[in-house]
Amino acid sequence: MTSQIWALFTAAVADPRFPIALGIAALSGLVRGFSGFGSALIYVPLISAVYSPRLAVPTLLLIDTVCGLPFLFSVLHHVNKREVSTAAAAGAVTLPIGMLALLWVDPLWLRWFISVLVLLALASLVSGWRYHGKPTLLASLGAGAMAGFGGGAAQIAVPPLLIFWLGGNNSAATVRANIMAYFAIQGTLSIVLYAFNGLLNAQALMIAVLMGIPFIVALAAGAFFFHGTSDLLYRRAAYVIIAIAGLISLPLFDALR
Repeated sequence: MTSQIWALFTAAVADPRFPIALGIAALSGLVRGFSGFGSALIYVPLISAVYSPRLAVPTLLLIDTVCGLPFLFSVLHHVNKREVSTAAAAGAVTLPIGMLALLWVDPLWLRWFISVLVLLALASLVSGWRYHGKPTLLASLGAGAMAGFGGGAAQIAVPPLLIFWLGGNNSAATVRANIMAYFAIQGTLSIVLYAFNGLLNAQALMIAVLMGIPFIVALAAGAFFFHGTSDLLYRRAAYVIIAIAGLISLPLFDALR
């Protein structure tokens, strides 16, 4: 067993793509640390381009779930349980559909989907557009369903939830807590589904551990060093980085890499 782990470790570290992947993990953790979001919008498209979507998505799932759970307990009192439970129920239905896309869709086409999804998500966040209709049961189910599919296929579920919840009467603290609670539920279910379908193999586990180290360090550094700086500056910097990540990860530029 020890020899197998060592073989996986040496193979991962000896891979010429490994230093690039470490840099991507650190960058995504840094952005998450100072802006509170954006790790998936950077990590998934770029790691998909370096390795493959079927390695990028499950490794981020493990990293984000492990990093996010400790912070959830401190904000549970802000969670709107009705809204989260409704969205999570819808997401639980569409999450397996997204996961099947990850399993069955050609990796090249899936990379196109992820890159375009990242750029569309960024456009919606930058524009500031929000859902301002009545927070009906149907609207909540729709937002949860879109988040579930995006999470299952690419671990990108934040945009529909942000657009929906920020347009309501919830405080920023409640929106943030809602998203963290949703991801805790979706992350737990995703780990079970991914493991059952063979996506959490030994290679994915090793890469998650190795990528998780710079991610966590950079996340803590981002939260510490950028504390007190303008939130607007944070978000603008994050938007620029996400835009660059989405563009350079397009398969269109594979010949230049």
